[in-house]
Amino acid sequence: MTARENRPAMGIATETSYKNKTLYCQMLDSFGTGGMEEVIADLFHNAAKVNASHPINEAQDGVGYYRDIIAPIMASLEGFTRQNYIVLGGEYLGTEWVTSTGYFHGHFSKPLFGIPASGKMAFLRFGEFHRMENGKIVESHVFLGFAELIIALGLWPLDISHGYEGVVPGPATHDGIVMGPSNPATSRTSADLVEGMLKKLATEDEAWRPFWHERMVWYGPGGLGSYATVDAFATFQQPFEQTFDGWGDGSEEGIKGVGADCKSGDGDYAFLSGWPMITGVQVKPFLGLKTTGKRVFMRDCDWWRCEDGKIIENWCMLDIPHVLLQLGYDLFAEVEKRG
Repeated sequence: MTARENRPAMGIATETSYKNKTLYCQMLDSFGTGGMEEVIADLFHNAAKVNASHPINEAQDGVGYYRDIIAPIMASLEGFTRQNYIVLGGEYLGTEWVTSTGYFHGHFSKPLFGIPASGKMAFLRFGEFHRMENGKIVESHVFLGFAELIIALGLWPLDISHGYEGVVPGPATHDGIVMGPSNPATSRTSADLVEGMLKKLATEDEAWRPFWHERMVWYGPGGLGSYATVDAFATFQQPFEQTFDGWGDGSEEGIKGVGADCKSGDGDYAFLSGWPMITGVQVKPFLGLKTTGKRVFMRDCDWWRCEDGKIIENWCMLDIPHVLLQLGYDLFAEVEKRG
């Protein structure tokens, strides 16, 4: 039995989740307006802990979401637009979370965290997870697809994946923004289906396969690529699992703080995030980097859409630059050299 078998079940969306999503969407609606900064400040607790993908990592408490993350992106992308295609909420182990994913886009006119401007339109994928208490955001994990942007600019200095690399779409059903209260039974079905699949990952017989629809699509992070159909996904998943030995929470080595911060079902959708979520020891080359034998900690998140008792779409983000840094490779330093 793996460590995954004993972990807590997913939660589901609640009445509080619905209220929190309403407040969160009011903030999202403010993007691109003159009062945006004030609306964001009003939703965040002044002591909110804010984390974001490398090289941001820890933003300033309270105001960091806007000042350290959103404002620099706005300054780099003229005509800045935020396009959300999934918005969900749910409870997990007594905590309430809201989440969204989609793209920031605009004319890339100024460097962004050391990534040189292209002078062309650019897309930056985002994924946000916010813990809320009493109508305020008190903790945030913001994933940013920097690796995808670097690949799109033709500046990627490592091995390219065997999957599709590029802008990925939202749900085929165009119903990923789940605003109203969702059916608890449907939410529970989605949560249990996804959790059942997750418990079968890293099994030698690929016991996760039956949980997926034959037309499934996995929209992976830059550097790993995206894959359609179960067979195509397996050509990535099994080698990836074999690259990092001892997948899990690292508890057997006395490591603490690794695991899901949130995971929940909301209607036909489910989501999960951990900062970090999993660990593994690099035992094979990764993206062309030689084997180091180092244990890495992965900031990982997912959103899933379920259909007819199967998982049919999965959006995954992983802080690839942070993983590379742990392996001794500074992606941003290399990109600045090339730029």
